[in-house]
Amino acid sequence: MERYFRHAQPDQAVAIIKAREPATIMTAIGKDDRWHLELKWRWVDQYNFYVQDSRWGQMFVRVCPYFPFSARVCLNQHYWLALRMQERGIRFQQCANAFLQCSDPETLQKLADSLTADDLLTCAQKWLTRFTPFFTAEERKHAGVQHRLFFAQVEFCDNLIFRRRAAVDALEQRLLDANRSIGQPNKLTLIFGRRITRHHAGKLQTVIEDMNLPNPVIRSHYRKGFLKQYVRDRFLLRTESATNNISTDYGIGKAVANLPQLRQKLNGIIDRYLEVQQDILETFVDHEELRQLTQPTLLPNGRRIPGLKLDQPRQLALMHSLVRFCYLAAEGTFTTRDLYPQTLQALRRTPEEYKLGSLRYDLWKLRAKGLVEKIPHSRRYRLLPHGYQICLVFLKLYEKIYAPLTAGILQPFVADESIPKEKISDLDRRYTAVIQALDDLVEAVGLKAA
Repeated sequence: MERYFRHAQPDQAVAIIKAREPATIMTAIGKDDRWHLELKWRWVDQYNFYVQDSRWGQMFVRVCPYFPFSARVCLNQHYWLALRMQERGIRFQQCANAFLQCSDPETLQKLADSLTADDLLTCAQKWLTRFTPFFTAEERKHAGVQHRLFFAQVEFCDNLIFRRRAAVDALEQRLLDANRSIGQPNKLTLIFGRRITRHHAGKLQTVIEDMNLPNPVIRSHYRKGFLKQYVRDRFLLRTESATNNISTDYGIGKAVANLPQLRQKLNGIIDRYLEVQQDILETFVDHEELRQLTQPTLLPNGRRIPGLKLDQPRQLALMHSLVRFCYLAAEGTFTTRDLYPQTLQALRRTPEEYKLGSLRYDLWKLRAKGLVEKIPHSRRYRLLPHGYQICLVFLKLYEKIYAPLTAGILQPFVADESIPKEKISDLDRRYTAVIQALDDLVEAVGLKAA
């Protein structure tokens, strides 16, 4: 449709496409003098209007010609923002759904925040009135004959703009690697701001899609919504949250008047997602603090609780479950029964080998170190922000440093020696370099293997 918009005038319909699609229509049921109306789901011809609006730029309206004339209006705030900046004489460079350059970024942000529900309603009602000319102005005024508008699908994105493609590629690869390991991406629950219960319905996972394409997509599902992250237009790392049902996904009414709450919710989801990724990529813990974590905790009643160990399988499995659920980012809580199945899976044990009471004991050790808190007057717990970071440190040290190096020294894979150096991954080359440096150090200080 792009070529039809190039020379479009304001408030002009540039194209109309007729297509057969499903819609809810009113049908007459009965015979003789006994008839009634029922809503039915039918495949009918619908009309798709592509419009150049004077205030919104490019937009799209789909109208069903059968009563009650259901419709869909698609608006893009990036086009709206471009027109507002043109009115103010602000120079900018637009690239798809992003602004690569802007002479006044502060005004751009203020304009973005200034969008109201009335802006959406005014535009939508203007075109719906034109495309459903079945009622007079008098009927619309006195009988209230008009469309009621609700959010059907919403997308909200954040763009990180890089100057060099190499930098965005490097960051993307680190994010892909982190989502493969920490948090178990095929089971991960991520940061959608609502507590997960046993009544949850719909998808609840993070997957890495389109691995055969130049830019794979990290997609996290939650009920009818999802959050995805991918590279767009060479220099953009886009994080985008979307939903097809804001009521079930976020607990917000579908009415357009709820735009402020919806925008705040979607913005919070993206912020928490990026914060969690930053914790995964860069985690810092003071040396003295790490030493204290390994020491036993003495309670006021004199009871002594063991410290945290780097290579303790039960503890690492529990940390995997905590990170996998990401209750910190979800602003939710959990019970020990919530964690139990995932901890068993990470530990690769049966319920007979690792009982629920053992998990509660392991969780107690994390509580003693101030990583997890118990919600007063309940059986629920919360992983604290500091606790989330500590869990990541332990998992990183064990899975990325301790375990690979130990395996490379004690049980090297013989076939690796025949692989050409140019075909070895960058990460494996670094592990090999560390092992070689350790061998050189041992020889230099005069130590020999028995």
